[in-house]
Amino acid sequence: MKALILGGARSGKSSYAEALVRNWCEQSAGTLHYLATAVPFDNEMSERIAHHKAQRGKGWQEHEAPLLLAEYLARFEAQDVVLIDCLTVWLNNWLFELAERADNAQLEDKVAQLCQALIACPASVVLVSNEVGLGVVPMGKVSRLFVDNAGRMNQRLAQICQQVTLVAAGLPLDLKKAEWHV
Repeated sequence: MKALILGGARSGKSSYAEALVRNWCEQSAGTLHYLATAVPFDNEMSERIAHHKAQRGKGWQEHEAPLLLAEYLARFEAQDVVLIDCLTVWLNNWLFELAERADNAQLEDKVAQLCQALIACPASVVLVSNEVGLGVVPMGKVSRLFVDNAGRMNQRLAQICQQVTLVAAGLPLDLKKAEWHV
């Protein structure tokens, strides 16, 4: 089972995803994994990461993959239940890594690799991503590159996932629903 959880900043998407993954893990008696994409590049980001860790609580096997999500997904097995938080941070990491070389083709290739790895991964996976396409078109080139590719990434993942949920004000809205089967 694969699920995509979308929402804006502070929408409650991570909390919802964590609860969903815990529920799946309880039903399957699986191993609970958290795959983090954030890099603590300043004090504010370090505080955000610490807040998310405290909110999650204990019982998670934590992994860091700021860039190599596709490679990391190959490590999981059928009994694993994996939460990846957050794909828009991962996409931003690639924009930063590629710097001046970043373009649509390279970012779409990274997303394609992620999608292939997700399809091949036998684990149950919940992906968290920001819905950034509800606002105005950004003025800057890099901002437009990010927003355009985040939107395309979310569309591709929504096609692959059996369940897609939009979270707003802490409330989930099922866009695509599938029942969990053990």
